[in-house]
Amino acid sequence: MELQVTNSPFNQEQVELLNRLLPLLTESQRLWLNGYLTALQGTVASATLVPTVAPITATATNEQVTSKEVTVLFGSQTGNCHGLAKKVSKRLEDQGFQVVLTSMGDFKPNNLKKIQNLLILVSTHGEGEPPDNAIPFHEFLNSKRAPQLDGLRYSVLALGDTSYEFFCQTGKDFDKRLEELGGKQLVPRVDCDVDFDEPAAEWINQVLGSLKESTGSVVTNGVSSVGILENAESEYSRTNPFQAEVLENLNLNGRGSDRETRHIEISLEGSNLQYEPGDSLGIYPENNARLVDELIAAFGWKTDEQITLHKTGEVRTLRDALLRHFEITVLTKPLLTKLAELTGNSRLKELLAVDHEEELRTYLSERDLLDLVEDYSLQGVDASEFVAQLRKIPARLYSISSSPQAFPDEVHVTVRSVRYEAKGRDRYGVCSVQLAERIQPGDTLPVYIQHNDNFKLPENGDTPIIMIGPGTGVAPFRAFLGEREEAGATGKTWLFYGDQHFATDFLYQLDWQRWLKDGVLTHMDVAFSRDTDKKVYVQHRMLEQSQEIYQWLQNGAVVYVCGDENKMAHDVHAALITILEQEGGLGPAEAVEYLTQMQQQKRYQRDVY
Repeated sequence: MELQVTNSPFNQEQVELLNRLLPLLTESQRLWLNGYLTALQGTVASATLVPTVAPITATATNEQVTSKEVTVLFGSQTGNCHGLAKKVSKRLEDQGFQVVLTSMGDFKPNNLKKIQNLLILVSTHGEGEPPDNAIPFHEFLNSKRAPQLDGLRYSVLALGDTSYEFFCQTGKDFDKRLEELGGKQLVPRVDCDVDFDEPAAEWINQVLGSLKESTGSVVTNGVSSVGILENAESEYSRTNPFQAEVLENLNLNGRGSDRETRHIEISLEGSNLQYEPGDSLGIYPENNARLVDELIAAFGWKTDEQITLHKTGEVRTLRDALLRHFEITVLTKPLLTKLAELTGNSRLKELLAVDHEEELRTYLSERDLLDLVEDYSLQGVDASEFVAQLRKIPARLYSISSSPQAFPDEVHVTVRSVRYEAKGRDRYGVCSVQLAERIQPGDTLPVYIQHNDNFKLPENGDTPIIMIGPGTGVAPFRAFLGEREEAGATGKTWLFYGDQHFATDFLYQLDWQRWLKDGVLTHMDVAFSRDTDKKVYVQHRMLEQSQEIYQWLQNGAVVYVCGDENKMAHDVHAALITILEQEGGLGPAEAVEYLTQMQQQKRYQRDVY
């Protein structure tokens, strides 16, 4: 009910103030205010009102404070879980719950036994591993120090990618372990593929419903669409990308290089999209038209057949749907399982059998949808039924290589083209080759900003930083140095960069040379692996400078690593441990603990893929 002068004892100015304030109060704030006014009335007016109202209000308030506290923990590598954690926290607060939102890396595990309501949002990184900021909490929970949690109610939202063997494994680990320790599920765990918006929104609604029931509170259910997951700062997001104009598209590699690396400048003018160095740009790509046409021909379908997109209800031609909407280059076990059921193909069912796991793993890693159709003779399947089994083509994330201060209303990315031959057919990176071959200045791309709070410059510009980024992994460090230059930061900077050949593969060479000359970049060590008989990589350059690196660490330097996780990031991590052992006199376990503490202090940050 809205207050008016005619239905209340307040004047017009007071009514306007109250009408602005009251809708913004949470339920717990209303309860507190009710108790406060009651107590105030008892002290200045009739004391007889206090025994009949104040004790009831106080009791109800205490019960609500206990039962409506919710702790939201997130473990995130690229920022998706962090973003979702903020959205669910906002929904909870809007419904009167008291929320504690924190990264797993900042959470004190000993507080776990004090928590009654716990929400876990976590992604799976690499081969079933927790993201960096979730490692300490994950290790604690699986150690002998973990307490019994008989009074805990919890739920897990797990993010992953079904193209990986250990899909959502970290979320599954947390769910299983919390149950083993005595916790009870608020709602069942939800495992999300790369297109996570709808299942995440549904999980949030289920959690709210369960908390409503258990606390006896009144929770409105008006917001159930994926709109709750949108970026509040801009109308554009991963579910509503901005059609951004391409301003420049250059090949950074010299003539004769085996590689092609594109520097792409994109306008964000009019989008209100904001980013910081360390964030990523999401680009929704299109499939290669030749591959789409070959796939349609292999099935014996017609390109202009009308297809209804199973989530949006849009009607498109088959060719357009396969070109712009569905993923056709990546095979997953869930997809093969659905197709085996749809087609009844006995050979495909045999591939999925328990005793063919290694064969299946190899097949998934080397083949695409066209291979599957040809290898297992899937011709004759209805087009609408078949494409209904496919998942939406996911966006590709690229580390941003520009400073927003240096390039207002622009964003730059650095993308290496992926091309190779396999099984007698040319293969292409979906987005990288589209950018290299089919995108010209003046064209538009659907984009959004992926914020990543796990890869950020220190707030204090005097803090020294060490940046390790071979190949396109150097991209965010161009943004870092550009930002530091604009801010006039005085902290020392050290870059380790590597690629194949100095003459053709030295990405952004002129930028580094200018920053070295101007003092923005203090030191730079390079490793060009194909220019010498013995291959030299960035970790070798680090070991050569071990004494000085150790001194920088002792002086509070923040270490950043960006690039390939499978090989480079592991080798760099091992080099850091060796440096700590050799220069700091630490044992192996102590060196590992040193780096763990650096991660918790946000002094060791990685953006690896």
